Amino acid sequence: MANPPPARPDLIAAIATAPGRGGVGVVRVSGAEVAPLAAAILGRVPEARHATYSRFLDSRGEVLDEGIALYFAAPHSFTGEHVLELQGHGGPVVLNLILQRCIELGARLADPGEFSRRAFLNGKLDLAQAEAVADLIDAASTEAARSAVRSLSGAFSAHIAELVESLTRLRMLVEATLDFPEEEIDFLRDADAFGRLDAIDTSLAAVRGQAKQGVLLREGLTVVLIGQPNVGKSSLLNQLAGFEAAIVTEIAGTTRDTVREAIQIQGVPLHIIDTAGLRETDDAVEKIGIARTWAALERADVALLLVDAAHGVGEREAAILQRLPQVAQLTIHNKIDVSLDAPRVAGDEIWLSAKTGAGMPLLRDKLLEVAGWQAAGEGAFMARARHLDALKRAAAHLTAARAAAAQLELFAEELRLAQSALSEITGEFTADDLLGEIFSKFCIGK
Repeated sequence: MANPPPARPDLIAAIATAPGRGGVGVVRVSGAEVAPLAAAILGRVPEARHATYSRFLDSRGEVLDEGIALYFAAPHSFTGEHVLELQGHGGPVVLNLILQRCIELGARLADPGEFSRRAFLNGKLDLAQAEAVADLIDAASTEAARSAVRSLSGAFSAHIAELVESLTRLRMLVEATLDFPEEEIDFLRDADAFGRLDAIDTSLAAVRGQAKQGVLLREGLTVVLIGQPNVGKSSLLNQLAGFEAAIVTEIAGTTRDTVREAIQIQGVPLHIIDTAGLRETDDAVEKIGIARTWAALERADVALLLVDAAHGVGEREAAILQRLPQVAQLTIHNKIDVSLDAPRVAGDEIWLSAKTGAGMPLLRDKLLEVAGWQAAGEGAFMARARHLDALKRAAAHLTAARAAAAQLELFAEELRLAQSALSEITGEFTADDLLGEIFSKFCIGK
């Protein structure tokens, strides 16, 4: 057998479907040398953009599998390069045989997210759209999936582009004034600089609000249940989850370790953590569970302190509250089925029964309120923490620009920095190490 051709760094291949067995599996190849590879494995190069029934051949001409071949000639493909997709039977063994054949023919195994990264580098997607590809795959709710699709279609990027364009026009006016000081133009008055800045601020605030909703849809909210033993934490977890996720008994200290459950409220992911009851104990195992409770609170977004509605917040509960880290807090007065209280909300306190479910809608609504969730409807788009950071920095630079308006050089520089921060979102100005970090979290084959 002849020596295989050397691997070409511009030719990548990967299994594009999820691990495991399925009716159909896809091997994807992208790069400049796709046509020779297609000719070797298929016996011919398929017509571009036409589904072609083919046999997938090994080095001896024997059939590895048979299925559909799709060839996309550059630049009309996802990556902007020549792309070949081989759609065969979805068994892991046969897919790996096809992948190994592609590697024999000079391809190399793609890195995580490398197809999407090439799409970004070749101008097929901007960075926000490329990230939306991964977010769509990872979407945990219908709302998250729809928001990711909006970002993928360019809704988020369009808002950023509008802001950048507005900043560009304002910068042009400022810099023209700096270049021609002899004209003695009263820039701030005649060009309505502050009026333009107000409009940009308003638009930026709206985008930040939508982005916060997107981050919440993507990352969710971590809620930790705390309180004394036997106060109903596990029963509350079961009510929120909708099934028996935790063991419930009358024995204090039943829950000795953290129990985690993921739920959704109006499409918003909530990560609920039931914890060991907080009390003094000599039990070595229970002590470990209590230590883990405090560790979970350090990473929480919201702490739900459960108390018995019959006696409310006592000395022990007050001591727990004093030890809580800086985290949003709600006090849950549980067991109103015994105390005969009515379900109600008063500020950050809620009266309910984890046993009967009375008052649970009040808790769900309150959790969404604490999270800052609003019914975003069709306007929401998926966003990430790095997007929020860039938007926050842009807003800070606009504030600094307003403060420096008397010094046009500083005014212009702050506008430039705001524009640069916004451009990081779509990848117009992005460091290579950030690109590596972003795309390394993608699945292989996408």
